Amino acid sequence: QVQLVESGGGLVQAGGSLRLSCAASGRTFSSYTMGWFRQAPGKEREFVAGISWLGSSTNYANSVKGRFTISRDNAKNTVYLQMNSLKPEDTAVYYCAADRFPLRTAAPARPVDFGSWGQGTQVTVSS
Repeated sequence: QVQLVESGGGLVQAGGSLRLSCAASGRTFSSYTMGWFRQAPGKEREFVAGISWLGSSTNYANSVKGRFTISRDNAKNTVYLQMNSLKPEDTAVYYCAADRFPLRTAAPARPVDFGSWGQGTQVTVSS
């Protein structure tokens, strides 16, 4: 099992930027696809972005494409989510997650595909 701890959330005005970090410990971080999800009040948890275990492949939800960038530093066991041009509708609790299986070639994007989760970090975008 891998332990994940998110940081970097906060309150920002629309149009602003935030950078979320997720520090991992436990099993071999570099072997697992990582993802970011978010959940707004009264809504289901939704996929935001994912990055392959080597960092060579990324995928994004249409709602954040062109504004958010996911990256990872396997030497630091950390995955990042750079969020630019933030909108009020981006307000949610953001969760970092690790794939259930190592070295997966497909790009998982469903919550059920991820086996380890962080505690979440709140992002609030004011209009």
